[in-house]
Amino acid sequence: MDIKFNKNEDHNKLLVSDLRSRFAKVSLGGGEKKIEKHHSKGKMTARERIDFLLDDKKDSIEIGAFAGDGMYEEHGGCPGGGVVVKIGKVSGKKVIVVANDATVKAGAWFPITGKKNLRAQEISIENRLPIIYLVDSAGVYLPMQDEIFPDKEHFGRIFRNNAVMSSMGITQISAIMGSCVAGGAYLPIMSDEAMIVDKTGSIFLAGSYLVKAAIGENVDNETLGGATTHCEISGVTDYKADDDKDALSKIKSIVDKIGDFDKAGFNRKKPVKPKLDPKEIYGLLPAKRSDQYDMMPILERLVDGSEFEEYKKGFGQTIITGYARIDGWAVGIVANQRKIVKTKKGEMQFGGVIYSDSADKATRFIANCNQKKIPLVFVQDVTGFMVGSKSEHGGIIKDGAKMVNAVSNSVVPKFTVIIGNSYGAGNYAMCGKAYDPRLIFAWPSAELAVMSGNSAAKVLLSIETSRLKAKGEKITEEKEKELYDKIKNNYDEQTSPYFAAARLWTDAVIEPLDTRKWISNGIDVANHAPITKDFNLGVIQT
Repeated sequence: MDIKFNKNEDHNKLLVSDLRSRFAKVSLGGGEKKIEKHHSKGKMTARERIDFLLDDKKDSIEIGAFAGDGMYEEHGGCPGGGVVVKIGKVSGKKVIVVANDATVKAGAWFPITGKKNLRAQEISIENRLPIIYLVDSAGVYLPMQDEIFPDKEHFGRIFRNNAVMSSMGITQISAIMGSCVAGGAYLPIMSDEAMIVDKTGSIFLAGSYLVKAAIGENVDNETLGGATTHCEISGVTDYKADDDKDALSKIKSIVDKIGDFDKAGFNRKKPVKPKLDPKEIYGLLPAKRSDQYDMMPILERLVDGSEFEEYKKGFGQTIITGYARIDGWAVGIVANQRKIVKTKKGEMQFGGVIYSDSADKATRFIANCNQKKIPLVFVQDVTGFMVGSKSEHGGIIKDGAKMVNAVSNSVVPKFTVIIGNSYGAGNYAMCGKAYDPRLIFAWPSAELAVMSGNSAAKVLLSIETSRLKAKGEKITEEKEKELYDKIKNNYDEQTSPYFAAARLWTDAVIEPLDTRKWISNGIDVANHAPITKDFNLGVIQT
């Protein structure tokens, strides 16, 4: 019996249990009473609609489930960002589905709602993936209109993207299944095809109350913008559906007729499960983020047949690079090695730190994957780049810049999974959100920040104590500890993977055992978009 393994396993399984509890709460949207009220109108919830639409809900992945988590509490919260987004198959074809959750503030758009919708469109655009909108929204959440309405990446960007996506030939299908008001009315009508559910669906630029106030006309919402009006009088919508299921069935039928897509041609063979038990990851991953460990056994439990062909094994050892397959797909893996290693020159190197040699190796490997058209998978547990006079004199900045350059200019799809630390410039070099990974997701054990909570707390404490001393205050050991704990607790909250997911810095927090599924789905989706740009590093420091 390995006590350390068992302790790690208990800790990580508790994190997964917490993840499931959090997800169960988020899945209720506005809560059970709001769901009952929604059902009483003869309507399905956003999740029920998506599940009915998808061929196999178990084979789907959800984007941004924790968006808005813990935010807007003074407004009653916005679980899930008031919208559900999933990638899955409809009539055998991969699509992304965006469904307003009308149990959350009647589906009104908060700032995070706009960000989540834009993320869904971004995924659709970069992968040339058909997108389906299930509309049921009261429009912009007026108390926060200044944060969602006028800027470049706000509400209006959605409709601009509708137009651009149409010009790119990306299929867009909409179903109006509830309210669709004001500017939001453009989204379904700028789609290729739109349908509306009789009696429950309505679409208009201004509702009956506003019409009365603006021009004095008395008219009910159904006459103003119901299914009959728009299918038989205005011609705004293309199909009338009897109910939610009828509308979703019509969408299935339309998708069934879509022709095949041009493929990027990524290499895939018959999937093989890892020979080593993936469940052992829970015991291999340390409970403490500061502990050293060997990354290779974890990688061997993620890849097909537990087979990993390591590239430059004896050089630049704090980053592991190599070729493998995940669910049959050929991938190039760039992962942080977290154990202390010794170079042939006799130098000891800390795990999780990027040194000049490891940055050089990663740069060359990324270039090789681009040359061979192999998707890249970054596995992050990184504390940053090596500091100190020796590293600075050795050119760590230019070597790190080369790696950042290669990541930035890579044209093959990139996928990032954060399993532990994701600190500072290490986040950037290992393909953080700013470097356009097709998908970026985290394990419950992840931490994202400019530096660790302990380091940051010490820096912030020294600043705070200096400020208080300058004011003439005496700082006792007890006072210093109180300040340190307060600073660290606040900082630790911000490093949580849920804090990041709430703000869509990551697409999801997932169970470690779902990693293969996420990467496989991601590459399957990326295969819809042939690579049209040449790989070019540009000017680099040598």
